[in-house]
Amino acid sequence: MPLLDRGLLWLSLVLGSCASLGSAARGNNTKDALNVLLIIVDDLRLSLGCYGDKLIKSPNIDQLASHSLLFQNAFAQQAVCAPSRVSFLTGRRPDTTRLYDFNSYWRVQAGNFSTIPQYFKENGYVTMSVGKVFHPGISSNHSDDSPYSWSFLPYHPSSEKYENTKTCRGPDGELHANLICPVDIADIPEGTLPDIQSTKQAIKLLEKMRTSASPFFLAVGYHKPHIPFRYPKEFQKLYPLENITLASDPQVPAGLPPVAYNPWMDIRLREDIQALNLSVPYGPIPVDFQRKIRQSYFASVSYLDTQVGHLLSALDDFHLANSTIVAFTSDHGWSLGEHGEWAKYSNFDVATHVPLMFYVPGRTALLPEAGKKLFPYIDPFDPASELMEPGQQAVDIVELVSLFPTLTGLAGLHVPPRCPIPSFHVELCREGQSLLKHFRFHDLEEDPTLHDNPHESIAYSQYPRPADYPQWNSDKPSLKDIKVMGYSIRTIDYRYTVWVGFNPHKFLANFSDVHAGELYFVDSDPLQDHNMYNDSQGGDLLQSLIP
Repeated sequence: MPLLDRGLLWLSLVLGSCASLGSAARGNNTKDALNVLLIIVDDLRLSLGCYGDKLIKSPNIDQLASHSLLFQNAFAQQAVCAPSRVSFLTGRRPDTTRLYDFNSYWRVQAGNFSTIPQYFKENGYVTMSVGKVFHPGISSNHSDDSPYSWSFLPYHPSSEKYENTKTCRGPDGELHANLICPVDIADIPEGTLPDIQSTKQAIKLLEKMRTSASPFFLAVGYHKPHIPFRYPKEFQKLYPLENITLASDPQVPAGLPPVAYNPWMDIRLREDIQALNLSVPYGPIPVDFQRKIRQSYFASVSYLDTQVGHLLSALDDFHLANSTIVAFTSDHGWSLGEHGEWAKYSNFDVATHVPLMFYVPGRTALLPEAGKKLFPYIDPFDPASELMEPGQQAVDIVELVSLFPTLTGLAGLHVPPRCPIPSFHVELCREGQSLLKHFRFHDLEEDPTLHDNPHESIAYSQYPRPADYPQWNSDKPSLKDIKVMGYSIRTIDYRYTVWVGFNPHKFLANFSDVHAGELYFVDSDPLQDHNMYNDSQGGDLLQSLIP
């Protein structure tokens, strides 16, 4: 039996047992509970129309934003896949999960912390995972945290095994493992791409769940625009090279401490980048090739948008849009030449600033009239499609670690309590603030600690380094090699980062051992190019670095 069919068969068995599960959880009113669709994108910066980027064709995500509460200033807690995902899915910061790399499982390394899907599962929901939700491998116990988090085995598209293989046809007619990889779908293994498969599987699950007596929590993780930029080649046509500009600040800032720089080593491993014969660690990439990288990133975003569009349209088709919360976010951002950097692996805004929006039926948007669609699919190639303005917007600084209490509160579940310090022994608690107050729903459980003043809100991020100067493993150091930790706070007014000594055996930062600092003022230096740390009393801000 094909893997996909086995998964659907197992889902049928799960649903068959849900009558007793539902009755056991009636205290949580699961009969009338809202479903949850959580969409997690990999490496998506704010290159979206709804975030003001007029170049990007993202009509379906923009349409979602028009019906949502959109957070303008949401930040990840670490700009790399596994640590960020484990952080926001457990509601704990990297210093609590003790995951800064890809090489440990938090339930073994730190504590038996509950996850968002686990909490929904324990409250009567059928929980399902499609695509890249947890980072695969050791960091999710080679099982996407099954069976704790999911009602049945997570789905991974069969074609993802080709992502880093030689499937990119170059100018020489040969296949290569390139960074830039527009493809002819008919010419690649299996004749499909991972995100297309994930969308189809998620739609099958939605169709199955529409007749379920139990609510569902469906997490869908999309690969693009993660490298390699492997997408259907027709999306390049949306972004003619002559329309592609360079980053506004493509030079390494003069005042940037070497420890803060990421040398983008994974980019350098791609065959088309190797052919450029770049110097290490600072490059630079030739201008013409920079435009090609940016073109393919933007094309990947538009390809992603079509998949999100098909998925959301299915909510309408199956009459689920009136009963399903939709949350949309990314694990972190991605540099496209800003500060002379590519990829993530830093504390800069471009690496930590992420899209975050929530659609709540009848709350963030009116319910559609009978026979009308809330999320009709929009073709990004249609010249008649117009940019949709976001619906409600919040400007306060917020964190991805707030996803846990916010989703549970929106679904009407009891919001887990704030974590004590330390909290390694506590299975269910959260370190992020609930964002319910921003929704202005008077019947929802709010977080009394949430600030009303945007000038008082703070986001915390961090990034590890193996040395004070860029080297081969600066981007992704293993735990044992971490010598310095960059702790960063972002307020509405400034970003302040201090790089301090770190003991990886004791998981202990030494804030009296300061290696370097950064201070950027948002109003006068929004791109973070002029480091004012040495011109200020930077040390006076150290106390702010404790969440």
